[in-house]
Amino acid sequence: YKRQALGRLGLKTLVVDKKPSPGQGENKHAIGGIRATHSSPAKILMGLRSIEIFSTWEETHGDDIEWVKGGYLFPVYRSTEEKALKKILPIQKKFGLEIDFFDADTMGELVPGINMNALLGGTYSPNDGSASPLLAINAFYRKALAYGVTFQFHTSVTGLTCSKKQITGIATGEGPIHAPVIVDAAGAYSQILGKTVNTDIPVLPESHEGAITEPVSRFFKCMIVDLRPAPGSKNYYFYQNRHGQIVFCITPDPPILGTDKRETSAFLPQVGARIVDLLPRLKNIRVRRVWRGLYPMTPDGAPLVGWSPEIEGLFHITGMCGQGFMLGPGIGEVAARTISGTTKPDDDSILEAFSPGRTFGGEETLK
Repeated sequence: YKRQALGRLGLKTLVVDKKPSPGQGENKHAIGGIRATHSSPAKILMGLRSIEIFSTWEETHGDDIEWVKGGYLFPVYRSTEEKALKKILPIQKKFGLEIDFFDADTMGELVPGINMNALLGGTYSPNDGSASPLLAINAFYRKALAYGVTFQFHTSVTGLTCSKKQITGIATGEGPIHAPVIVDAAGAYSQILGKTVNTDIPVLPESHEGAITEPVSRFFKCMIVDLRPAPGSKNYYFYQNRHGQIVFCITPDPPILGTDKRETSAFLPQVGARIVDLLPRLKNIRVRRVWRGLYPMTPDGAPLVGWSPEIEGLFHITGMCGQGFMLGPGIGEVAARTISGTTKPDDDSILEAFSPGRTFGGEETLK
């Protein structure tokens, strides 16, 4: 989306991609969830704008990207999660989220068959949803072409080039490309890219696995996020897409660092048991496919968006921490306005929160 945002503002934009076609990077591995339900004000604002774009895309541009308004639901079985979720409700509401804490009976109505044993309630935000990463990315690509953006596929970027801390372009396997502004959207590989001009980009890759089942009749709409930790995992989440397939993922703990994207034998037994315990009626559904993708992680779990504090002309849109698909459209617009010098007053708080030169604190509650 960030590419077509640049093109829409009339900037001459070239996208260099080592893949053979659009949508073959890490967003291809996203499970499709899109939420504004965060605890960081900047992420809430970017999530709300992204939802506005996703939810109106078909009406505005004609492409069916399989948007489903299903909401996000955080069930609570322990006082620890209840206190944490209730604590952040005021800031979520302050920045425009429609969200509240509901009792166990309401959770049962929203998710028929949910395990009611010890269920205390949970939060539900109805305006969140999901879309197809593959369909959405290709729709964004076609719109970028219409705005005059050029794409150069099958081209590996081997490094940045600069002179006296001023960016001059990039080095590629096909030869140098010169430009006064380079946008670092390298994600999990941003740190490697930065080292070519002796700048440290604090982004480390982590491996995360996901899976999808056979389709069954739809019986729940929301993304269910269980924040309870368990051996080997921090949390897990799943939803039923438009076709009736259950799509699910887990957050490993400790993190699995590196760029290894081979599937493991540990993933399904680990997450499957937890999902079935929460929603027993899923026990007989067959899993069709598993995969593994990379989360480009920053020290505080928030993106890096803005000009490099060290290299003039280098702009970062990286370190999305596994939330690039859901936050990308909103962040893409802010980035395009910043690069073109047409920022709005509301952009300042976003750029401050995501500044590449910020002092990193702890992770937000709903990372």
